Amino acid sequence: MIESPVIIQFDEDGRLWVVEMLNYMIDIEGSGESMPTGRVTILEDTDADGEMDKRTVYLDSLVMPRALGFFENGALIAENNSLWVTRDLDGDGRADSKVLLDSTYAANGSPEHSDNGFARNVDNWYYSAKSRLRYRLQDGDWIRDSTEFRGQWGIVQDDHGRLLYNYNWSQLHGDLVPPNYLSRNKNHTPSTGIDHGLTIDRRVFPIRSTPAVNRGYVPGTLDSAGRLQEFTSAGAPTVYRSHLFPREYLGNVFVMESAGNLVKRNVLQDKGVLVEAHDPNPGKEFLASTDERFRPVYATVGPDGAMYLVDMYHGMIQHESYMTPYLKEQTMKRGLDMPVQMGRIWRIVPKGFKPSKQARLSDATSAELISYLSHEDGWYRDMAQRLLVEKNDPTTIAGLVEVVKNGKSELGSFHALWTLEGLRKVDPALLLEVLQGDSDLLKTTALRQIEKSATENPEVLAQLKTVISTWPDQVSEVLALQLALSSEIFPIESKTAILANIFDHHGELALMRDAIMSSLESDEFLFLQKLIASESWQTGTIDREIFLEMLTNAIITNGKPEEISGLLAVADANEFGWKENVILNGMAIIAANTEKPGQVTLKNSPAIFARADFPLDQNRAGMLKRLFSWPGYNPAVKQETAGYLDEQSMKQFAAGRTKFLTSCAGCHGSNGKGALRMGPPLAGSEWVTGDEVQLSLILLHGLEGPIEVAGKTYDSPEILPVMPAHSTMGDGDIAAILTYIRNEWGNHAAPITGRTVSATRLLNQGRVYPWTEAELKAHVEKLAAAPKP
Repeated sequence: MIESPVIIQFDEDGRLWVVEMLNYMIDIEGSGESMPTGRVTILEDTDADGEMDKRTVYLDSLVMPRALGFFENGALIAENNSLWVTRDLDGDGRADSKVLLDSTYAANGSPEHSDNGFARNVDNWYYSAKSRLRYRLQDGDWIRDSTEFRGQWGIVQDDHGRLLYNYNWSQLHGDLVPPNYLSRNKNHTPSTGIDHGLTIDRRVFPIRSTPAVNRGYVPGTLDSAGRLQEFTSAGAPTVYRSHLFPREYLGNVFVMESAGNLVKRNVLQDKGVLVEAHDPNPGKEFLASTDERFRPVYATVGPDGAMYLVDMYHGMIQHESYMTPYLKEQTMKRGLDMPVQMGRIWRIVPKGFKPSKQARLSDATSAELISYLSHEDGWYRDMAQRLLVEKNDPTTIAGLVEVVKNGKSELGSFHALWTLEGLRKVDPALLLEVLQGDSDLLKTTALRQIEKSATENPEVLAQLKTVISTWPDQVSEVLALQLALSSEIFPIESKTAILANIFDHHGELALMRDAIMSSLESDEFLFLQKLIASESWQTGTIDREIFLEMLTNAIITNGKPEEISGLLAVADANEFGWKENVILNGMAIIAANTEKPGQVTLKNSPAIFARADFPLDQNRAGMLKRLFSWPGYNPAVKQETAGYLDEQSMKQFAAGRTKFLTSCAGCHGSNGKGALRMGPPLAGSEWVTGDEVQLSLILLHGLEGPIEVAGKTYDSPEILPVMPAHSTMGDGDIAAILTYIRNEWGNHAAPITGRTVSATRLLNQGRVYPWTEAELKAHVEKLAAAPKP
């Protein structure tokens, strides 16, 4: 009934739609990919016995199809270079209409690295993996919008509408904030919130040898029994949002690992505004096979609560573009090149499961659909919301409002609010009432939805300010986060007061700092002045130093001469304290990389540079001066920086400073001198300026136990017992941080490239625990002694 399945989805009537990629790797050379042999098929169980017995080809003649998203009487379907709006106009299960929506979708063509999959989020937008695009059907027209880049293969939402995705090497990432908030401020680049790694656990536990993996020849990729040790082809995260399985499975996320012939189970745990995932049964996977052709590539939860798993059952799972000679040899040796175009779908259920006839939601009345919004299973809530929005029945409004106000299910009220938003029936009065309730989930939703009305209507804005003023001085992290994001709509006086209070209570959270910055575009200088004048900011802390430098960088990036000169004036205090040092240092770092030297014209040389107590050294002072011009000074002549850094490396250095402040300063100090009971110093550390592979391995895998730095041994409790891995961080970000710390605080060493970090990551697969000092030194010595290819 199916061949080469890659994606499945259940529609409102319980029919199973299957995307079939028939021309994927039909031979070892990847021939025939341009052939239009792909299709979308619909499977039905017509007699409710639990077995599919009817097959209908909805749409064929597709080139490498890889995305499917339902809407009224049709589906969004993607193939290479095309996203189609298709419709079944006569109800026979076949597409009668096919209209091109976007010719840029999946333009790359590579199935590993182009837009794919669809998640219809609770906010009524369709999101894709490996993409910066999102779409929405409104008043009969499709809207195309840009959004943050997410993931590689597959994307889903959880019960609260958070988007989850992953990368082949990192099994689980997700959004901690709603889409398109953190990217609003053009003067600030956030380091958290979107693409957050939920776990650094990369371990996998196959139950068969897996020599036919792309880098099986690299030591550490396979264990002594020839089994894959860590993720290499993670994809298609699936959230279990049903109650058919035992209670402990609710909200779990399952990740496919096709190269290892297994499925990983993760338990998610909310920790304030953060989310963490862990394997509840390390050493034993949720599902694993002894069949080398078992290739789990996608999964979904059906209306019956069962998990349906796509097994492509294809020997060659690696695309030809990235297949190594080793893998080609293994593939042919093991006979994995043939046969092709097979595949199957597994249904996973508890023992004793009995199939039953599923409800046809397309036949449900509006009142019945409203009741489904409060169903215990996510599939019904999502489907009912979509159908209600598409029906656009004005008689449903009262019923939806009733669910919001008096619904017995928090998730039901949550979906009712978003259904009203999809119907464009957002009622500020209702939202203001919700904001006075007890549910943080509903209050954060109301804040998101009321922003537009409050921006357009001063009376609504005033009422919103009044309601917020009745909240406690310190609200929960979750509510404070959304309030920080939504504060952009307030006048500057109200906004700065709200954001200053949020920072006072939650400023230790990097995510909260990014959220505050997202609401401050072009108001950063005013906010900086307010903070440094406040009573609570007289004493410096790591959090304040980090945030003050973030504000400084944003002010320079914004490029207003009066604000930049004002910033220099603020730093020219009677005595140079921690605030002045942070401002001057931040100005210098971004000035060294400015493309507009001399953008601020002064009448005379600033007196601050002639002060005997000026805190910056000559090199850093020269970097700072590039922002200004005055008679006799030519800023177009770029000043010398650290000897190892060229213009490109200085960009790395500046970016690395920002990322360091977010990810590393809490333990090592913004001045690189270390923090008591946290981390050892980086300034003057031979580990920092030494071997670049050794340093990369520390960030990739972590370090535990005592460590000697500059002749002194640091150990717990003077520092933390373990430095965690940063393996979910991208290669370029790690390289930027390392380049920065190797050329700051008196350190001088060559920059590190993303290519070096990438190669180090790949060539040291299988390391899933932090290094000890002795282990790491021995390993690096072994690498150095190994013959070079």
